Order: sequence, then structure tokens, then C-alpha cells
Amino acid sequence: MINYAFSIYDLEYFLLILVRVSCFVFIAPFFSMSNTPRRIRAAFSICTALLLYQALTPGEVVAYETTLEYAVIVVKEAVTGLLIGFSANVCTAVVNFAGSIADMETGLSMVTLMDPTTRENTSITGVLYQYVLMMMLIASGMYRYLFGALADSFVLIPINGAVFRGESLLKVVVAFLGDYVILGFRIVLPIFCVILLLNAVLGILAKVSPQMNMFAVGMQLKILVGLSVLFLTAGMLPGMADMVFQEIRDLTAAFVGAMR
Repeated sequence: MINYAFSIYDLEYFLLILVRVSCFVFIAPFFSMSNTPRRIRAAFSICTALLLYQALTPGEVVAYETTLEYAVIVVKEAVTGLLIGFSANVCTAVVNFAGSIADMETGLSMVTLMDPTTRENTSITGVLYQYVLMMMLIASGMYRYLFGALADSFVLIPINGAVFRGESLLKVVVAFLGDYVILGFRIVLPIFCVILLLNAVLGILAKVSPQMNMFAVGMQLKILVGLSVLFLTAGMLPGMADMVFQEIRDLTAAFVGAMR
């Protein structure tokens, strides 16, 4: 017979770990996709919380006096897990921004797809970038870094040790917004430059031969050139994944630093 005894304080500590881990799993990249079953996410959260509990068994109990104070601690742990997972998830949205710019330049902005993973209408190029990025990040061990960062967060931010500094969090968000635009344009820069040159050529041809319908010709040329550049620059996609991965690391570290 298995006889495993534990105190109520150990249970409370485990539940607080589970709250942070589950909130992280339900918003982190790959795990938060709608095609990942909720039972799998729940089981994964419980198993991860058990492993962390074995390594983080507290030397002293979490101090609180009333049920309301314990509820406040639960909310703090939930917000901590959400912010850590959100910092990684929001970085992957850069490729959707880049795909929207690429489709706007190539004339495919009116064509949208229902992404079953996010249940949102996204552009064709954005869906392509999203799946390629996720595949490369998984192949490069992104999940190991994410859970390593989650485990380290319990060392840097102990249970009931999170301090939400509004000014620091605001600075991190503002800095990320600048990086968001820069990364998006860096990803789509080849298509943007080629289409810009094509627009200049079409403008010159419209002056040279006004009888030609440059609108009809230009739409077809933009789609053809845009798809050609997208095919020729496929070898640059690993560099795109490296940039997004580095941004995930920087933003996650910045969010954790703002809550210490």
C-alpha cells in the first residue's frame, strides 16, 4: 500500500505552483494552440508542477492569515505565469505582422484564411511564416528554453514574491513595440524592396506608354514577383526564426526582471 502523507501547507504550496505553471502553459507558444487538447495541457501542467514541487519544496510556509489573502496570492501567481507566457507568445505575432505587410505589397491583402490554431482571419503569407516559424522553433529547442525559463522564474520570483512595477512593465512593453515593428520590416524587407522597385518601373512605363493599362498589368506582376521573391528568400527563414527566438529570450528576461 502506498502511504504518502503531506501537510495542508505543502498542498497549498503545490497549488500555487500549479497556478503559475497552468497559466503559463495555456498562453505559451505551441501549447496555447487550439489544436492542442485541453486535457493534454492540463495533464502537462500537473506533471510539470509536480516536478517543480519536488525541486522547490519550501523551507517555510507561505504566510497568510485569511482566505482573501490566499486568493490574492493565487491571483499574483496567475498573473506571473500569464506575463511570462505572454512575453513568449506575443513575439511570435511578429511574423503575422510581416505577412500582412507582404500581402499588402503584393496585392494579396484581400485574401485571408481562417487559421484553425488561433481562430482568426490571417493573411496567406502570415500563415506560412507562422507555421514555418513554429516548426523551426520546436526543432531548435524552444520548448526547452521556455520551461527552463519557467523553472528559473521560481528562483528569481519565489512564491508570493512577485512585485508588479507598473513603470518597469510599461518600459518593457514600449521597448518591445519598437522591436516589433523593426523585426516585422526586417523579415519582409526583401519583398518590400522588390515591390518598391517594381512600382517605380511601372510608374516609368505609365509615363512612357500611357495607352497601357498599368493597373491590370501591375496587379499580375506584383503577385508573380512577390511569390518569386518569397520562394527565393526561403533560405532566409532560419534567420527569421533566430531573430524571433532572441526576441523571446530578451522579452522574457525583461518581464521577469520587471516583476522581481
